[in-house]
Amino acid sequence: MNSNQGIQELMAAETRASQIVAEARVGRGERLKQAKEEADAVIASFRAEKEVEFNTALLSVSGSDTQSSSALKTQTEAEMTKMKADFDANAGKALQVLLAKCCEVDLDVPAARIRSAQKAAAAGN
Repeated sequence: MNSNQGIQELMAAETRASQIVAEARVGRGERLKQAKEEADAVIASFRAEKEVEFNTALLSVSGSDTQSSSALKTQTEAEMTKMKADFDANAGKALQVLLAKCCEVDLDVPAARIRSAQKAAAAGN
């Protein structure tokens, strides 16, 4: 009977240990969930704070939208006018360079190409 009682005690201890491990797993899961929720709250508050800072900085730098929009439009038109003038001034020069390069054709056949062709002709005969 002593060995049966010992086995029963071991089985009871194993059951208690399993329950303790299961409770620890549940507790760990709950702690992780709580930590995640706290981290999400911290991240959300940090994000909101940084968005307010960004919007404040953006408004202070750019002024009102109509001012920045009209300034950007004026700047863009000025740059487009300058590019058009540069294009008109350099179109003829660019055309001359392209035509000159097209007419410069080197008719010399490299020695390696000649040897290759001779070997191919000799092998074909």
